[in-house]
Amino acid sequence: MHDAVINVNISAEEVPVLRESVGWDKRETDYPLLFERCTFWVGIRNAEGLLIGFGYLTGMGLQHGYVEDIIVHPDYQQLGIGTKLVKTLIGEAERRGIEIVTVTYRAEHTGFYEKCGFTQCNGGIWRK
Repeated sequence: MHDAVINVNISAEEVPVLRESVGWDKRETDYPLLFERCTFWVGIRNAEGLLIGFGYLTGMGLQHGYVEDIIVHPDYQQLGIGTKLVKTLIGEAERRGIEIVTVTYRAEHTGFYEKCGFTQCNGGIWRK
C-alpha cells in the first residue's frame, strides 16, 4: 500500500512541510544539505504523491548509525507507517554492514521503539 523507499527523491520543501504538520520547527535551511550529509533516508508517499513519512540514518556509515526524525503526517499516524520507516532504515543499515543503530526518543515513544526492535538503555544528551 504505502511503499518505503530508500533515498527516494524528495524536494527541499517537502520535509519542512512534513515537520510542520506534526508541530516541529520547519528547519528549512537543513534541506537539501541533510540529504548530502546523512548516510541514507527513507520516504513514504501516499497515492497522490504527497510525502507522508520520512526518517534518516546518519553517522559514518561504518559500524554505528543514528536514526533521526521519524515523522509521519498526522492523517496517516497509527497505520504502521512509522514502524515501516524504522524497520526499513534498520534493514538498509544491516544490508550496508552497520551493526549498531541508536535512536533518541521521548519516554512516551518507548513502546514504539521496542516494537521496532530497540532495547532501552542509558545515554545522555547535550543541548545548547
